[in-house]
Amino acid sequence: MSTMTVSEAVLSRRSIRAFKPDPVPLEVLHRVMDKARWAPSGCNFQPWEATIVTGTPLAELQAKMLASPMQDPIEYSWSDPEVIPECKARLHAVGAAMYQAMGVGRADSDARADFVKNNATSFGAPAVLLCYFDRRMGSPQWSDVGMWLQTIMLLLREEGLDSCPQEFLSMYARLIKDFIGVSDETHIFFCGIAIGYRADDNPVNGFAREREPVDANVRFLGF
Repeated sequence: MSTMTVSEAVLSRRSIRAFKPDPVPLEVLHRVMDKARWAPSGCNFQPWEATIVTGTPLAELQAKMLASPMQDPIEYSWSDPEVIPECKARLHAVGAAMYQAMGVGRADSDARADFVKNNATSFGAPAVLLCYFDRRMGSPQWSDVGMWLQTIMLLLREEGLDSCPQEFLSMYARLIKDFIGVSDETHIFFCGIAIGYRADDNPVNGFAREREPVDANVRFLGF
């Protein structure tokens, strides 16, 4: 385990979309999950639940997803902010940068479709965390789950690991829940997190990303 600072973990974390095949040791994942229990939780509800899959079970699950259509109706909508011009522009900008880094042209629909399909195999990650929670949880608990997931991803960086949060996997929510033995009636599937070691030589892991400057979204009063 490294001596990485929190700032280093935050600034070095990025969504990795090409992983090495090297397996992730169980003891490392257990250590990360044990620490992540202390993520913020309103009213101490601790709404989060997860199953981490690797090896043969992961390969079997991914084969089922590749052979199945995306579910209809969807588990939830994650694209609503596209109606906001600023959000849509940010989406298009990061997509353009990513495909440009891979040398995929805007008109190359086949190559783009093939890359999107890589979501189902979590970009070759050797382990995938599948996150779900009780359907009775409300919006505040979704926030708690997000803070838990961010804590996990930063702890993974401390261990020299990388990740990619995947709301895309919710397109196969019922299939995933059936595979891991979680009730669709009682639980909503939120997302996956691909976990492994980044392939440094793959350009998809190194393209420049943009974030709005602090003053665009944060105000300081009374200082």
